[in-house]
Amino acid sequence: MYYSVIGVIAILVLFIENFDILFNRNKSISDNRVWKSFRLFLIAVFAYYLTDVLWGLFDYYKLATVLYVDTVLYFLAMAAGVIYWTNYVVDYVGEDNIYAKILLHFGRIFALFVAVLLIINIFNPILFEITEDCTYEAYYVRYVILITQIVLLVLVSIYAFILMAKESGTKMKRYRTVALFGLIMATFLTVQLWFPLLPLYSIAYMMGTCLLHTFVINDEKEEYKEELEESFVREMEQYEKLKSALQLAYTDALTGAESKLAYIQLEARIDQKIKNGEVEKFALAVFDVNDLKKINDKYGHETGDKFIINSYKIIVSHFNDSKVYRIGGDEFMAFVNYDEFANLEKLKEEFIDIMSRPKVQLEPVIAIGLAKYENEDSFNDVFRKADKLMYENKKMLKRLQ
Repeated sequence: MYYSVIGVIAILVLFIENFDILFNRNKSISDNRVWKSFRLFLIAVFAYYLTDVLWGLFDYYKLATVLYVDTVLYFLAMAAGVIYWTNYVVDYVGEDNIYAKILLHFGRIFALFVAVLLIINIFNPILFEITEDCTYEAYYVRYVILITQIVLLVLVSIYAFILMAKESGTKMKRYRTVALFGLIMATFLTVQLWFPLLPLYSIAYMMGTCLLHTFVINDEKEEYKEELEESFVREMEQYEKLKSALQLAYTDALTGAESKLAYIQLEARIDQKIKNGEVEKFALAVFDVNDLKKINDKYGHETGDKFIINSYKIIVSHFNDSKVYRIGGDEFMAFVNYDEFANLEKLKEEFIDIMSRPKVQLEPVIAIGLAKYENEDSFNDVFRKADKLMYENKKMLKRLQ
């Protein structure tokens, strides 16, 4: 029964430390890709803890059938943890290189490998077996899985250590903590090779997630808060300048594009026309500039601003007869007018073709999604269609980089 107690404690610690992330209490943070990856990893950790707790209970009460099912789920949760940990590390460090891609593929292959072995194990026990007297018997393939997992965890840690050497200060400490997490997991898994019935995996997860919470997550939250405060200050300063003149209020101060205020008024105007049945045909092109945060972090906000300006110029050069709005830090939208409406698909394909070509350093890569109005109930419905297509294009461009 003590086996389950360890798992219960681990669940409590996980929820106490990561309640806001697990339950998406902070939407501004949870919408970030890195935080999403970390949340999925925590969910996988929780799933593992839960199977571990149930395993102890089923073993204690000698429920052989449900113990077998729970053991299958145990291995699946373990594989999910490996995938999402690898995804989180790659997303967190933000380096899109061949080593990162190899790690991601390795993690997915490992999970598929585990799933296939579990299916085979149903008909021919090669991984584990639960006897009639509820005894757990591990076979050699189980050790192959554990060793493979250890290797992957060590490789991820090596990757974090390599990138750590390029950094300094707080970022270096965070990368070191990420690397140590993998080494802790690998060490405890190695010990578990000789002690399969000890809850070492749960203990390692508990220690590792506590380290991450203390030295990475808390720092990231504080930094994100400071960035929001700085962003708010910048926006307020910009607002004070813009409100002095009505014309400036409708112009983005950095790029010269139509402003967010102009975009809001456009949306309200179109929604009213839709409601009155007076709307004419229109299309929306949504754009998202890749890697702005990396540019800001590496070269500074001045270079980042120039990067945004150049991105706007590229968009305007292709949609020169349409009004282009800057609707976010790295997001733009073009309201396509009648002159360009007939050539809509051609414009889109030409733009995608240019963005798909190899780029030199600091040359913008911009994702696009384009959607026509087709009797939707609101302007935002058309925008969401375009936005979804933009994210599909963004994924494609990421693969090409």
